[in-house]
Amino acid sequence: MASRHLSRSVAMQSLYEWDFRGRDNALLPEIMTHNTAEFAPGLEETKFIKDLVGGVLEHLSQLDKIIEKAAPQWPLDQIAIVDRNVLRLGIFELLFGKRDEVPPKVAINEAIELAKTFGGEASGKFVNGVLGTIYREIGEPGKDEAPRKKEEVNND
Repeated sequence: MASRHLSRSVAMQSLYEWDFRGRDNALLPEIMTHNTAEFAPGLEETKFIKDLVGGVLEHLSQLDKIIEKAAPQWPLDQIAIVDRNVLRLGIFELLFGKRDEVPPKVAINEAIELAKTFGGEASGKFVNGVLGTIYREIGEPGKDEAPRKKEEVNND
């Protein structure tokens, strides 16, 4: 398993536990440390986990509003905890992540894989539907920009 995928798994499991245990931010460092040791022993670089979890928490209210708008028939508190946190991670990477490192389609695919691995039977389809709706609404970043000619690039 690639280290970024493994890091996303640990981040999702940590957000799940945080959400399940009452969203006490003071518990997060302990939760992340425990989950990294338990589910990713030997993972040398944990910065990506911390960046994902920190980013989700920083943008939590925005992420939850986006989920509510993209899935209006599902009140946030009725979405399974796993699915809710997979969506938060996926939307965070899709909207606020470093697109040069994680293109939007990769962020969506990674979220779908997390949902299939940790969620229920319909989780993959649900996450795919919500993230697909958001992706279609925002469009593909940079897609409408005209490609630059080779001489323009060389003159920069």
